[in-house]
Amino acid sequence: MRRVFGAKKDKEPPPSIQDASEKINKRGDTVDEKIKKLDAELARYKEQIKKTRPGPAQEAVKARAMRILKQKRMYEGQRDMLYNQTYNLDQVAFASEGIKDAQQTMSALKSANKELKGMMKTVKIQDIDNLQDEMMDLMDVSNEIQETLGRSYNVPDDIDEDELMGELDALEADMGMETESDGVPSYLQPDKESDLDAELNLPSAPTGQGALASRYNAQAEDELGLPAVPRASVRG
Repeated sequence: MRRVFGAKKDKEPPPSIQDASEKINKRGDTVDEKIKKLDAELARYKEQIKKTRPGPAQEAVKARAMRILKQKRMYEGQRDMLYNQTYNLDQVAFASEGIKDAQQTMSALKSANKELKGMMKTVKIQDIDNLQDEMMDLMDVSNEIQETLGRSYNVPDDIDEDELMGELDALEADMGMETESDGVPSYLQPDKESDLDAELNLPSAPTGQGALASRYNAQAEDELGLPAVPRASVRG
């Protein structure tokens, strides 16, 4: 049957926006090249019209220039139409890309929403409140333990505070009396050092050149005027 009627041909997929835009841009480039050539011919005819005297020759050149100008206007119209088509395709492509981006965004939001719902099922507000209460209780117990460990063992618990205040008042009164008598409390006065030289009754050390002269006179001199070497005594 396929040999008689032939196999059914698959339909070609429709051209994409990008393909259509590229094709139109190529046509637009071709039209631009034609317009440039016509502009060059018009410039040549303008020079000929300037150099030619009025008459049949000049009219013939004007007729050629008019024909070239009409062709240029036609190509310019085609170029504007192609530009409009390209603009429309660009707008459609932009809208299509925007819809694709919106679809991706919606897909990402749905996935995140599903994941967030699953996470919220494992976290309960009541559990968080209970955990906070337990932490506060533990902190209170920790503070009580620190206060208990920080107690002083030297201070007895049966001390009368009124008795301590009385002793403090008496101490302040004694300090006031010492200040009035001497001007400076006794505990702030400097310590007096005893005069050891006076107690031992030692003579004062000689000073100046007299002391040096007496020291040299005490030493014996030999025949050269030098200090004599002491001789060792021989014991019998």
